[in-house]
Amino acid sequence: MILPRKICLWLPSVIYGSVTALRNRLYDLGILKSRTFPLPVICVGNITIGGTGKTPHVIYITQLLSDMMQVAVLSRGYLRKSRGFRPVRADDRIDTVGDEPLMMARRMSYARVFVDRDRVHGITEIMHASPAAGAIILDDGFQHRSVRAGMNIVLTSYDRLMTRDRLLPLGRLRENLSGMKRADVIIVTKVPPGTTPEELKRVKETMKITGRQSIFFTRLTYGKPVPLFVRAGRTITRKTDVVLVTGIADPAPMIKYLSGIAAGVTHISFPDHHRFKGKDLEGISSKFDAIDNEDKIVVTTEKDAVRLKEITNIADGLREALYSLPVSVEFIEDEDEFIRKVYGYTGKDKRDG
Repeated sequence: MILPRKICLWLPSVIYGSVTALRNRLYDLGILKSRTFPLPVICVGNITIGGTGKTPHVIYITQLLSDMMQVAVLSRGYLRKSRGFRPVRADDRIDTVGDEPLMMARRMSYARVFVDRDRVHGITEIMHASPAAGAIILDDGFQHRSVRAGMNIVLTSYDRLMTRDRLLPLGRLRENLSGMKRADVIIVTKVPPGTTPEELKRVKETMKITGRQSIFFTRLTYGKPVPLFVRAGRTITRKTDVVLVTGIADPAPMIKYLSGIAAGVTHISFPDHHRFKGKDLEGISSKFDAIDNEDKIVVTTEKDAVRLKEITNIADGLREALYSLPVSVEFIEDEDEFIRKVYGYTGKDKRDG
């Protein structure tokens, strides 16, 4: 008899939850030590795996603070083959620094990006390498409790709230929901257009935040297509057919956005952080060539664009058609309150010069 999948995953989920709960308890009791630092450290993370829009929120907060101080971003550097602490430069490669840090370094010329799997070591090195840094943003460091961040911002996707999820491997939770208590700010991301204030209020009630916590709502917004290889700009209209290529955890918002502005969308999906190969490009070219419309374009995410740009043997026709779609975040309400919290924690005020 073959047991249902959920039953098979239940015991591993219970074991996983017990291990993570024990680890957190040891930190709470001080048996495992957390390190604090003399400069503001803001952690942007989640308690689920992928798909919450973490990177655009890191960029938003970094840009917000960069108006008044030098900001450093510290990431693990997923996909890199190098080890230890490294600064990220715009001309680096994925094998050296990872795809998301490289994408952020290319987009955020106003900030410095670093990678280190060891967050404590990474922050210590940043203080030596960039002594003028006024704040450090930890990219996805909520579970790395060896660092005690002064502000913890936890993200959860509107269409899959962490309060409605299950522990790995049964669901996507990295730890028990009790971990939410460590958050200072909770942001519900990827709120669909047209969501009513009443619906947002119901979500707030579902989250059951404590008195010291604040909750905010954001949506994703998209910019104009940016060419990967050519200089010519493009616009997408109701006459444009789009081949969308994604290697991210949750492509649904981008699919919905493009479907609303283009004639048609053909989606080619790959796993998160996918390293593109020759056969992948052949498949993309085949889908693109099969579209009987001169007004057509291949669109990908900024993170996928970083990986695609390292491929040297892309056919000319596909190279000319490849564009990335920049993504940003927009607060639905109370953005000023969120800004005040960030400025207040970092000791800065928008009026400071």
